Amino acid sequence: MTAFVVFNPNSANGDTGRDWEDIEAALERIFPLMTFFVTNAPTQAARMVRDALHDGHMEIVAVGGDGTINEALNGFFERGAAVSPDAVFSFVHSGDDSALCRHFGLATGWRAGIAHLKQARIRKVDVGRVACLSDAGAPVARYFLGGASFGLSASIAARLGASRIARFFGLGFARWLHSRLALAEWHECRVRLMADGTDEIAGIANVTVSPQGGLFDLGITGGRSRARVLAALKRGAARRLRSLRLTAAPTLDTHGAVKVETDGESAGVLPATFEIYPAAINLRV
Repeated sequence: MTAFVVFNPNSANGDTGRDWEDIEAALERIFPLMTFFVTNAPTQAARMVRDALHDGHMEIVAVGGDGTINEALNGFFERGAAVSPDAVFSFVHSGDDSALCRHFGLATGWRAGIAHLKQARIRKVDVGRVACLSDAGAPVARYFLGGASFGLSASIAARLGASRIARFFGLGFARWLHSRLALAEWHECRVRLMADGTDEIAGIANVTVSPQGGLFDLGITGGRSRARVLAALKRGAARRLRSLRLTAAPTLDTHGAVKVETDGESAGVLPATFEIYPAAINLRV
């Protein structure tokens, strides 16, 4: 089998780069004819995957963290359509914590990821798309596999993405620290939520959006005191809806930007529209 492999040597605090010879040897036992590209800048993975698909590659493998995998996924789409509808996407998460792996019930770490690829099957899965704004106010469109959210969890993701503390103290400590820092700045947001059968203004701490069975699972966690809001996020949303589409916009009395994240990576800010693309990608999982 042939494959175009995109890998990020800096993921997992640099362990992916240090382990690359072993990762490459293990992948070559599955894909004997393998081309690989090393990413060294943001958004580069998406461009390289898109170019590889235009060049006729039919199997794309992303090796790295959630950010690298999400970037590679975004390379499968161009101007709202699939670049190569028959191409197959695979990923190997090389870190020890992954929103994507939790979504698909996979173990983290490159050894477990490659072992799973040996017996994984191809299936069509739903892909979500969000159109929102960058921090500077420019239009942004991002695709996601596992889920997206806006509110407190997206603020935490933005802090983690900009932080280097995980390299020195580990991801667990970094997540704990930035969760508390984001919580210290948190304030209840009032957001207009427009979904199938729903049009309301709600006070929210967080809203999650996950593609499942041709629809979005929407989870809404209401605004609470700082002492209770993180515990509420861990327990799960207080309200759930199912919808093909969600549009969210902050009301005029909401102070500050409401962050948006996709697959654990910061994407932009509200207002945003989330749409589902049913069975839009062939995923080896």
